[in-house]
Order: sequence, then structure tokens, then C-alpha cells
Amino acid sequence: MSRVVDILREELREFAGYSSARKEASGGTVWLNANESPWSAAGDTQGLNRYPEPQPAALVARLSALYGVNSAQLLVSRGSDEAIDLLTRAACRAGRDSVLISAPTFGMYSVCAKVQDATVVNIPLLAEHGFALDVDAVAAAITAADNDQRIKLVYICSPNNPTGAAVALADTERLARAAHGRALVVVDEAYAEFSDAASATSLLTTCPNLLVLRTLSKAYAMAGARIGCVIGDPTVIAVLRSIMAPYPLPTPCVVAALAALSDSATALVRSRIALQRCERARLVRALSELPQVLKVFASDANFVLVKWVDAAATYQRALAAGVVLRVPSPQPGLQNCLRISIGTPEENQRLLAVLAGQSRADGQVNAEAHA
Repeated sequence: MSRVVDILREELREFAGYSSARKEASGGTVWLNANESPWSAAGDTQGLNRYPEPQPAALVARLSALYGVNSAQLLVSRGSDEAIDLLTRAACRAGRDSVLISAPTFGMYSVCAKVQDATVVNIPLLAEHGFALDVDAVAAAITAADNDQRIKLVYICSPNNPTGAAVALADTERLARAAHGRALVVVDEAYAEFSDAASATSLLTTCPNLLVLRTLSKAYAMAGARIGCVIGDPTVIAVLRSIMAPYPLPTPCVVAALAALSDSATALVRSRIALQRCERARLVRALSELPQVLKVFASDANFVLVKWVDAAATYQRALAAGVVLRVPSPQPGLQNCLRISIGTPEENQRLLAVLAGQSRADGQVNAEAHA
């Protein structure tokens, strides 16, 4: 019977990794085992003279409760970026294995693959169907890959960045079953809090080769703290932990994350998510009425993707007014598109005012041209 850990590189399956002083420490009140300073720095109230826990128990417990999993299934990482890097290094043999993406999507999947010298297989999203995932083509690619140079990671970004579309849970389950014994299916749920779609964590019991990425960077307003996690089979989590840096999580970031996950803080998060979803709907309606907008794509995230008559001109006009938008990286289907994050009601109104001014200016030019 195959084990999910057997998908990973053979030499890492039993790899113990670096045995840090903090990992080895057990009890005691006088710590003389890590060559740390015995004194705190001036003004320090957090014990920064001591190395932090590699995986802080309190934070692991809080995140496990938040996502409804047990602690052995969860590894805290420096944002989702580190988790993606760890997965790529653990699963892919350099120069031999591949990762599958569906572009346009988050660029770090390809960046980490390139660093590991893994081939990127791209099954494009269906632009003509609102950038839907081509489930049939992805499943066929997984099963058709050569056994000695095969796809080891399949990335599903849901809701997808930069298009905003979520992937149905049934489609995720189908792909995980198609990849059984062959590849890990990694569902990146960085924007899940803004969507009504069910989390793929509900499939972990029946799909052991499935992993889920979550982050505090978006809904929990902790982008500067770099706190994310990867959730999945405990044997895979153990391998990722073994190849991780010895002390990945700075103490101040852990303290800030625990504060952000308190009961009062999470209540505030829920109210802000509700407000952003209302603002997203308002922004979609207003943008759809502008003559310079060709299409506003449906979004389940905290941003919208918009196709313009002239995206470059719109970007520059907004920038001149102090509003910074995002030009997506050049990927199929994104020509003349801009990604707009959902800001505060005041910030969104400022953007709409700038764009409405452009509409009036364009109308005046057109009227003068026909005078």
C-alpha cells in the first residue's frame, strides 16, 4: 500500500534535519545550551535574547483550532511563500520532476519551481469561461506524466490570484483522487475568508495527498508579520519541518499573530470581511458602468480583475492621483488588465472619482472630435 510520504524525495523521507538547541531543550530554568546572550537587549520586553520555539505551541494550537485540524497536520511558515518553497524542494528532484500550474495564477509556484530546477507544466485557465479551471485537462496531465519524470505538485489557487475565481470542492476532490499515489495537490486558500466556498480542509480525511495553504496576511491584516501555514498529512508535515530553517518565526511576529487571533480581534476581522465584501460588490457595479472598462471579472477574493480599453493609460492616471493599482505579470488572458484591491470605503471612492473624471475627460475629447 503506497504512503503519501512516498511522493516526496526518497532521501528526505526519514531526514531528521538540523537538531537545534531549542528543539533539544526540555525543562530547566538556567539555559546554557544555545550560546545566547544571558541578558535581554535594552528596552526588550519579549525575551529576544533567546531563540524562539521552532513551532510555537500556542500559535500552532490557535491556528489548528481556527482551521479545524489537529496540530500534527499543521506547520507554521513565513507566509505561504515559504510553504511553497518547502513543498517544491521536498517533492521535486532537480532537473527531473515537474509542478503543474494553471495560469494566470500566483507567480511564486513557478518561481520556486525554477529555483529547484523543476519543469513547469501549464494547463491554462479557461479565459472564455471566466478563468475557470480546466479540470479535465489537469486530470489528464496528471495521469499522463511519465513515471520517472512526473508531475509531483499540482497547484490550485482558490480563490485564484489574480482572477478571483474559486474552484468547486468537487473539482478539487476529483483532482486529488486522480493524483493519488503520484502527486500532491496543493490548494492555496490565501483569500478563502472572502469566499463562500467550502475549505479544502474538509477533504483531508479522504484525500491524504491533499495539502492546504492558509495565511494571516490578508483577512487578518498581518502581511508584515509573515505568518502562514501548510496543512496536510502528518508524515508530509514532518518532512517539511525537517528541511525548514531552525528558527523560522521571530518572537515579535508570533506575539503579534497571537494577538490578532484573540476572540476580540477575530470578531473585528469578521466585521471587516463583511465590509470588504460589500465594498467589492459596490466596486464591481461602479466599474462595470465605466465606458473605459471592457469587463469586470467575478471575484471571491479581496480584489477584482478588470479589463480596460487602455490599461496602461488607466494605471498612469490613477498613479498620478496617488492611487496605486497592480499590473499583473504577463500571463495568458491578462492583456489590458489591472488588479484592484478592495480598500476602505474612502479609498474605493477616491479611485472611482479618479476613474469617473477620466470618463468625463474622454467624453469631452470625443465630443470635440465630432464638433
